[in-house]
Amino acid sequence: MAIPLRFQLLLLLLLLIFISIFISAAAAPPLIQEVTPSILANLLSTLGFQKLSTANLSASSPITIFALSDAAVSTCPTCSLHLLIREFSLPGLYPLQFLQSLVFGTKIETLAPHRCLTITTAATADHNKNKVYVNGVEIARPDLFNDGTVLVHGLQGFVSHLSPLSCNVELMTSLSFPFPSLPTLASSPSPSLMPLMLKDAILRLQTIGYGVVSMALRFRYAELVELKAMTVFAVDDTSIFTSEGSIYLSNFLHHVVPNKRLTAADLVTLPLKTSLPTMEAGQDLVVTTAGGGGTLTPMKINHMKLVTIDLMHNVKMVIHGISSPFPRVQQYQEAESDAEIQRSRCGRLDWNGGICVIDGQGRGGLQSTADVQDHDRGL
Repeated sequence: MAIPLRFQLLLLLLLLIFISIFISAAAAPPLIQEVTPSILANLLSTLGFQKLSTANLSASSPITIFALSDAAVSTCPTCSLHLLIREFSLPGLYPLQFLQSLVFGTKIETLAPHRCLTITTAATADHNKNKVYVNGVEIARPDLFNDGTVLVHGLQGFVSHLSPLSCNVELMTSLSFPFPSLPTLASSPSPSLMPLMLKDAILRLQTIGYGVVSMALRFRYAELVELKAMTVFAVDDTSIFTSEGSIYLSNFLHHVVPNKRLTAADLVTLPLKTSLPTMEAGQDLVVTTAGGGGTLTPMKINHMKLVTIDLMHNVKMVIHGISSPFPRVQQYQEAESDAEIQRSRCGRLDWNGGICVIDGQGRGGLQSTADVQDHDRGL
């Protein structure tokens, strides 16, 4: 007995509806569920984030946490862990591969209301993949944990609370000025220009791996904003964390030459033994290897290599990269001789104070008993 065409079409329609419902159910995202503080605390503690695990966070999954190492949390002793973990957590899952695909400077709102993280990238040495930075802090341990509801990346660097303006692209974007106007603006006595240039440097340094210097500029803002110009010698975050980072922070003013905007072209013309005053009274910088020697003989100040000249500059500031914090070179002067810079071996180096202690034997006014680059720290 043949089945009428009408019934055949009806059965076919019912079959299609059933298949459609089955596929939709299979492809539906997992149900949103609450991730309790105890679950997150156990997870973070197991992954090695002991300090952050004490923060009380509950959120609806899925969620991405940019977990701060214990060392990173220690860089902000006044920070609230309760707020900090929300400022570094995003609703949704953001694996490393997806973060690498984002446009440079993408802002993503966090679990903290009206606070956004800025995602930036930088090419690695092999150019095969990009490093990802979250507000200037590198993702050192990507994709540590991902169960489809919680994703954890490990961050290593200096941190602080997010600005209320962190979601405002117009106010947080670095400023740019046309090149022909630089000489005119740099020489003009405009009192309102330095604040803009300082904020420009603070923002730009965060995105290129110099978050510590950015924080130092922010901390010393009240003193620096009064200057007419400045030259800053900066150490990158990686070098600070792998050596004596506290020295750079405590001696930051020793790395700032006030009221002078010394570009690469200016530095390479400085003769040997040139003294540069700093914002730390009585502690000048001295050119110990003059510029112009090329890669085989790089310029050195206080025996530290200038690794990146003109790292960042605007109309009021120039920032150069150095390999390690400047030591303070103690001066010994004799009446019958002029100040002299000699390179020999250091008898004693006080890294807590950043001081190269001179034995004081032989003639010389300003003696370094070591090229600090060759000290036992492995530099």
